[in-house]
Amino acid sequence: MLKISNTVELADDEIELQAIRAQGAGGQNVNKVSSAIHLRFDVAASSLPEFYKERLLALKDKRMTKDGVLVIKAQQFRTQETNREDALNRLRELIQSVAVVQKTRRATRPTRASQKRRLEGKTKRSQVKALRGKVY
Repeated sequence: MLKISNTVELADDEIELQAIRAQGAGGQNVNKVSSAIHLRFDVAASSLPEFYKERLLALKDKRMTKDGVLVIKAQQFRTQETNREDALNRLRELIQSVAVVQKTRRATRPTRASQKRRLEGKTKRSQVKALRGKVY
């Protein structure tokens, strides 16, 4: 079971883990050992609440396929076990990040005093630059 929050958990059969060979440098070990992990998670067919599903599917993420399957590749570590843990942690963090509701931004106007300070600063700066010119 992958625990997302106090109320939300994912069963192990919903997450498909597959061992593959890692890419990149690493010498002979890379060619022999399947230490990287491909994690596939079908968002639409999962037991997640609808709120999570909608927000995950709405993500503009390159790891999400057109069919709504999230693919995470973990190959940072040398061992398969640590890569598996890394992939599961990344899935958990992604789902938790979707649960956070952003506060709506309200446009505000600068105060008159801050506008005045800004303009005074610009005036001083222009005077400093004007004094750098050639003296005739």
